[in-house]
Amino acid sequence: MNLRNLILSLCALIISIVSYGQANILNATDPDQIGKKTAEQIEQDNDHPLEYGYVDERDVLWAKTTWEIIDLDERINFPLYYPIDTNSIGSNRRSLYDVLMANIKNGNIKNLYSDSYFTETRTISDLQTTLSKIDTTDLGFEQYNAGETVDPQYINKRDITSADISEYHIRGYWYFDKRQGELRYRLLGLAPVAPDVNFIDDDEPDMVPLFWIWYPDAREVLHNAKAFNRKNTSMPFNYDHILNARRFNSIIYKEDNIQGDRSIKDYVIDNALMQLLESERVKESIRNFEMDMWSY
Repeated sequence: MNLRNLILSLCALIISIVSYGQANILNATDPDQIGKKTAEQIEQDNDHPLEYGYVDERDVLWAKTTWEIIDLDERINFPLYYPIDTNSIGSNRRSLYDVLMANIKNGNIKNLYSDSYFTETRTISDLQTTLSKIDTTDLGFEQYNAGETVDPQYINKRDITSADISEYHIRGYWYFDKRQGELRYRLLGLAPVAPDVNFIDDDEPDMVPLFWIWYPDAREVLHNAKAFNRKNTSMPFNYDHILNARRFNSIIYKEDNIQGDRSIKDYVIDNALMQLLESERVKESIRNFEMDMWSY
């Protein structure tokens, strides 16, 4: 086999392994086979998240923790938001929120936390009041007060869905590895943010993080879930790649600091433009550190 044929064979193997949303579409004899890997693909599959290398603390010359907002209204961040209606496109693609919730419920993501410092754990049952609300109408209360069984039509249930997720908060760790001689980033935590379900119908409801997950625990799950690639639908991205490779736009809203990790909005008050400029200043200070390391 010459070099050209070897390269083509390797490319074909990679495409067969990476493709998920369109897997087996050309060879399917039944619509149910679309999106499912063949026995040969499963046998050859060695598709796992790229492992993090070990980093000795003595090799970390400098570090900074940042908290960022990924705004889902921005076009570059759409792959994390859509599809919000999975029933209309089949069973293969899911939004990031749907992927997280499905794997929290089936136990693949075991630990949830109340904050970004991962100090207090939560269970899915603890989050019911955060993820859904149940209201009884006036007619329902009349039935209840009369000692009657409340008709289900008088009970309104509202759940947080993918369409309600407006942004994601992430916590990450920038560090300079003196052994490798480069600036690196490690994602630590991820939180979906939605309106408070109890005030979701208000004009301007408060936005709250629903829960935090320890990102390394969710990497396998996110690696197996695919997002849309607008440039080539046969090669979808997985969510782990999007987040680890920082294929999104974000705004820093907090950095670790001497004032108890206070947020930017706590010291730049009521001025959205100046808050944005402060976020850019923090980003620039991180970039400048690496540049300064190579200045003579």
